[in-house]
Amino acid sequence: MNQLPSDLTGSGPATVILPSRQTLPVVFASPHSGRHYPQELIEIARIDSFALRASEDAFVDQLFASAPKLGAPMLCATFPRAFVDVNRGALELDPRMFDGPLPSDADIHSMRALSGLGSIPRVVSGGIEIYKARLPVAEAMHRIDTYYHPYHSALRKLIDATRDQFGYCILIDCHSMPGDSVDSNKNRVDLVLGDCYGSSCHPSLTRFVEDRVRDLDFTPSHNDPYAGGFCTRHYGQPENHVHSLQIELSRSLYMNEDTITPHRGFDTLREQMTHLISCFHDLDGNPF
Repeated sequence: MNQLPSDLTGSGPATVILPSRQTLPVVFASPHSGRHYPQELIEIARIDSFALRASEDAFVDQLFASAPKLGAPMLCATFPRAFVDVNRGALELDPRMFDGPLPSDADIHSMRALSGLGSIPRVVSGGIEIYKARLPVAEAMHRIDTYYHPYHSALRKLIDATRDQFGYCILIDCHSMPGDSVDSNKNRVDLVLGDCYGSSCHPSLTRFVEDRVRDLDFTPSHNDPYAGGFCTRHYGQPENHVHSLQIELSRSLYMNEDTITPHRGFDTLREQMTHLISCFHDLDGNPF
């Protein structure tokens, strides 16, 4: 396999892991599992490095790490979500956290920006403020240019190359959710499939994955409480032969959320996700 850079602690904005030969029409992406916390972030944060990890999809990249061995490329952000969130529009920015005027085309009215969860987050999960003081606008633009755009450039290249080879591409966007997540009926959920209410992929893809995870003894929720973020919506264009599905896994399945450490369920869940990845070999031609 080709792997650049060598691990998630490197200085590059993303790790691309390619199979020796791509045999699956699937790209796996983990945008929120980055755990290289820049010193510049730690120095200007009002919370400690442990608290900064509240928004991290810890270890999700490891849960899906078998993808390249099974014939699918994988993309992992190396930087943390608290620093730059690539699952947002590039200019979804909260003006309350910056010193100076934002670009005229900044999206300051989206729900995510208004809640402090834009591409440069103001808060971590739980609404806890990250910074001691306002950030210079130039700092936001630097992060977007240095981290956000390279991640999306790499993802676009993987998607285009996969579609060129197979005639279509499936993007699986891999995430985790708090262990106490509940659906709209207040039922606790362990696994959520988000297809943006049917707009980001062909319905047969959602059914295919839903059937496979049911075989693994999960009872998946569909778009509730998570229907899919920016990456799912932006890249999911079934009319252009790109189908995107978001998978959210409950952290209680595999980690101790109080200490951010894997527990004994981690190996089981990793094996289950490996089995799920291998099931994509069952797709016959272009089923969409």
